[in-house]
Amino acid sequence: MALLDWITPGDSLRLQGDGIEIRPPRPSDFPEWADLRRASRDFLQPWEPTWPEDDLTRAAWRRRLASYARDIDLGVAYPFFVFRKTDGALTGGITLSNIRRGVAQMGTVGYWCGSGFTRQGLTLAAVRTLSRFAFRTLALHRLEAACLPGNAPSRNLLGQAGFQEEGLARAYLKINGEWRDHVLFGQVAPPPHGDGPGELLSI
Repeated sequence: MALLDWITPGDSLRLQGDGIEIRPPRPSDFPEWADLRRASRDFLQPWEPTWPEDDLTRAAWRRRLASYARDIDLGVAYPFFVFRKTDGALTGGITLSNIRRGVAQMGTVGYWCGSGFTRQGLTLAAVRTLSRFAFRTLALHRLEAACLPGNAPSRNLLGQAGFQEEGLARAYLKINGEWRDHVLFGQVAPPPHGDGPGELLSI
């Protein structure tokens, strides 16, 4: 393992879920991440903001990691990569971002999955694991998520993960170069001591 992997902020933050592990990105993840994103570009681009021209370069990767480290240090976002337990393969990513404290105590969940790992329950397991982390470890009260109205797999996934559909936001996010409507979802923390998916290993 590269030396930088040992000093990356938040590196010890590892969560276990059903068939998956999620942890913050490390410098040494770059080749696998870049290969997966490159191979999945046509699959992902319709659902994501337009990729910068240098998005898959090492320079952009270093900037990305620096931003991740600052967010974790400030407690405003927690980015994770999703790994399949059976073989350790990187399957996608999931992020808890826009964390608001005070009277809100909420955050926003976003995720992506490589084209070769869809419909295997891996992203669903990651969302459930992240939700438990948000509610039990970070003591958030509410989680929010959004997806394009035509993204049926994502709508179904959020429903299975315990989110409820709450409405439609017009021109909510700029996706693939256009301002697009999004369906909004929310989930409120379960009562204390309730069973939940995933397990926190260390923080």
